[in-house]
Amino acid sequence: MIDLRDLYQEVILDHNKRPRNFGQLAAPDRTSEGFNPLCGDKLTLQLTLDGDVIRDVAFDGSGCAISKASASLMTESIKGKTIGEVRELFVKFQDMVMSDTETVPDTDALGKLVVFAGVRAYPARVKCAVLAWHTLRAAVETSGGTVATE
Repeated sequence: MIDLRDLYQEVILDHNKRPRNFGQLAAPDRTSEGFNPLCGDKLTLQLTLDGDVIRDVAFDGSGCAISKASASLMTESIKGKTIGEVRELFVKFQDMVMSDTETVPDTDALGKLVVFAGVRAYPARVKCAVLAWHTLRAAVETSGGTVATE
Protein backbone atom coordinates (compact mmCIF):
# COMPACT_ATOMS: atom_id res chain seq x y z
CA MET A 1 0.00 0.00 0.00
CA ILE A 2 1.29 3.47 -0.89
CA ASP A 3 2.04 5.84 1.97
CA LEU A 4 -0.06 9.00 1.58
CA ARG A 5 2.91 11.09 2.71
CA ASP A 6 4.94 9.74 -0.23
CA LEU A 7 2.05 10.38 -2.63
CA TYR A 8 1.69 13.87 -1.21
CA GLN A 9 5.35 14.62 -1.81
CA GLU A 10 5.37 13.15 -5.33
CA VAL A 11 2.24 14.97 -6.52
CA ILE A 12 3.19 18.29 -4.91
CA LEU A 13 6.72 18.17 -6.31
CA ASP A 14 5.50 17.20 -9.79
CA HIS A 15 2.94 20.01 -9.98
CA ASN A 16 5.44 22.48 -8.57
CA LYS A 17 8.10 21.59 -11.15
CA ARG A 18 5.69 21.18 -14.06
CA PRO A 19 2.57 23.20 -13.25
CA ARG A 20 -0.40 22.54 -15.50
CA ASN A 21 -2.23 25.49 -17.06
CA PHE A 22 0.61 27.85 -16.15
CA GLY A 23 0.68 31.00 -18.25
CA GLN A 24 -1.88 33.41 -19.59
CA LEU A 25 -5.01 33.12 -21.70
CA ALA A 26 -5.32 35.16 -24.90
CA ALA A 27 -8.76 36.60 -24.10
CA PRO A 28 -9.94 35.76 -20.57
CA ASP A 29 -13.48 36.56 -19.46
CA ARG A 30 -12.47 36.87 -15.82
CA THR A 31 -9.21 37.72 -14.07
CA SER A 32 -8.37 37.95 -10.40
CA GLU A 33 -5.21 38.23 -8.34
CA GLY A 34 -4.23 36.60 -5.08
CA PHE A 35 -1.56 37.44 -2.53
CA ASN A 36 -0.37 35.71 0.61
CA PRO A 37 1.49 38.38 2.60
CA LEU A 38 2.64 35.77 5.14
CA CYS A 39 5.03 34.13 2.67
CA GLY A 40 4.87 36.32 -0.44
CA ASP A 41 2.96 33.97 -2.76
CA LYS A 42 1.33 35.87 -5.65
CA LEU A 43 -0.80 34.62 -8.49
CA THR A 44 -3.05 35.80 -11.27
CA LEU A 45 -5.90 33.55 -12.34
CA GLN A 46 -7.73 33.83 -15.65
CA LEU A 47 -10.91 32.10 -16.79
CA THR A 48 -12.64 31.69 -20.12
CA LEU A 49 -16.33 30.93 -19.75
CA ASP A 50 -18.95 29.43 -22.01
CA GLY A 51 -22.13 30.43 -20.24
CA ASP A 52 -21.54 29.17 -16.72
CA VAL A 53 -19.01 26.49 -17.75
CA ILE A 54 -15.27 27.05 -17.30
CA ARG A 55 -13.83 26.27 -20.72
CA ASP A 56 -10.25 27.30 -20.02
CA VAL A 57 -8.21 28.44 -17.07
CA ALA A 58 -4.66 29.59 -16.53
CA PHE A 59 -2.58 30.94 -13.68
CA ASP A 60 0.66 32.83 -13.48
CA GLY A 61 2.78 33.99 -10.59
CA SER A 62 5.27 32.84 -8.03
CA GLY A 63 5.10 31.07 -4.74
CA CYS A 64 6.06 28.10 -2.67
CA ALA A 65 5.64 24.51 -3.81
CA ILE A 66 2.33 24.10 -1.97
CA SER A 67 0.86 27.27 -3.49
CA LYS A 68 1.94 26.49 -7.04
CA ALA A 69 0.90 22.84 -6.85
CA SER A 70 -2.48 23.78 -5.41
CA ALA A 71 -3.10 26.22 -8.28
CA SER A 72 -2.01 23.60 -10.81
CA LEU A 73 -4.23 20.84 -9.43
CA MET A 74 -7.12 23.26 -8.97
CA THR A 75 -6.98 24.35 -12.61
CA GLU A 76 -7.03 20.73 -13.74
CA SER A 77 -9.99 20.04 -11.49
CA ILE A 78 -12.21 22.91 -12.59
CA LYS A 79 -11.94 22.76 -16.38
CA GLY A 80 -15.30 21.82 -17.84
CA LYS A 81 -17.17 22.36 -14.58
CA THR A 82 -20.01 24.78 -14.05
CA ILE A 83 -19.71 27.74 -11.70
CA GLY A 84 -22.03 25.89 -9.28
CA GLU A 85 -19.82 22.79 -9.33
CA VAL A 86 -16.75 24.96 -8.73
CA ARG A 87 -18.42 26.60 -5.73
CA GLU A 88 -19.17 23.16 -4.26
CA LEU A 89 -15.59 22.01 -4.88
CA PHE A 90 -14.28 25.17 -3.20
CA VAL A 91 -16.30 24.39 -0.07
CA LYS A 92 -15.17 20.74 0.00
CA PHE A 93 -11.52 21.69 -0.46
CA GLN A 94 -11.74 24.40 2.21
CA ASP A 95 -13.46 22.01 4.62
CA MET A 96 -10.78 19.38 4.03
CA VAL A 97 -7.77 21.63 4.67
CA MET A 98 -9.43 23.26 7.68
CA SER A 99 -10.54 20.00 9.32
CA ASP A 100 -8.66 18.19 12.05
CA THR A 101 -6.11 15.57 11.06
CA GLU A 102 -8.39 12.73 12.19
CA THR A 103 -11.14 13.59 9.69
CA VAL A 104 -11.07 11.32 6.65
CA PRO A 105 -11.14 13.37 3.42
CA ASP A 106 -13.86 12.73 0.84
CA THR A 107 -11.70 11.18 -1.88
CA ASP A 108 -14.68 10.66 -4.20
CA ALA A 109 -15.51 14.37 -4.23
CA LEU A 110 -11.95 15.68 -4.20
CA GLY A 111 -10.01 13.23 -6.37
CA LYS A 112 -6.32 14.17 -6.62
CA LEU A 113 -6.94 17.25 -4.48
CA VAL A 114 -6.96 14.94 -1.46
CA VAL A 115 -3.15 15.15 -1.41
CA PHE A 116 -3.58 18.52 0.29
CA ALA A 117 -5.11 16.88 3.36
CA GLY A 118 -1.56 16.80 4.70
CA VAL A 119 -1.43 20.59 5.14
CA ARG A 120 -3.92 20.27 8.02
CA ALA A 121 -0.99 19.26 10.20
CA TYR A 122 0.80 22.52 9.34
CA PRO A 123 -1.60 25.43 9.95
CA ALA A 124 0.80 28.01 8.48
CA ARG A 125 0.75 26.12 5.16
CA VAL A 126 -3.05 26.08 4.87
CA LYS A 127 -2.98 29.64 3.52
CA CYS A 128 -0.54 28.52 0.82
CA ALA A 129 -2.92 25.75 -0.24
CA VAL A 130 -6.04 27.93 -0.30
CA LEU A 131 -4.63 31.02 -2.03
CA ALA A 132 -5.50 29.82 -5.54
CA TRP A 133 -8.96 28.77 -4.36
CA HIS A 134 -9.77 32.17 -2.88
CA THR A 135 -8.48 33.78 -6.06
CA LEU A 136 -10.77 31.49 -8.06
CA ARG A 137 -13.69 32.43 -5.85
CA ALA A 138 -13.02 36.12 -6.53
CA ALA A 139 -12.94 35.46 -10.29
CA VAL A 140 -16.19 33.50 -10.15
CA GLU A 141 -18.08 35.77 -7.75
CA THR A 142 -16.88 39.26 -8.54
CA SER A 143 -15.16 39.02 -11.91
CA GLY A 144 -11.91 40.39 -10.63
CA GLY A 145 -10.07 42.14 -7.90
CA THR A 146 -7.32 41.12 -5.54
CA VAL A 147 -7.70 38.78 -2.60
CA ALA A 148 -5.32 38.24 0.28
CA THR A 149 -5.05 35.45 2.81
CA GLU A 150 -4.57 37.91 5.68
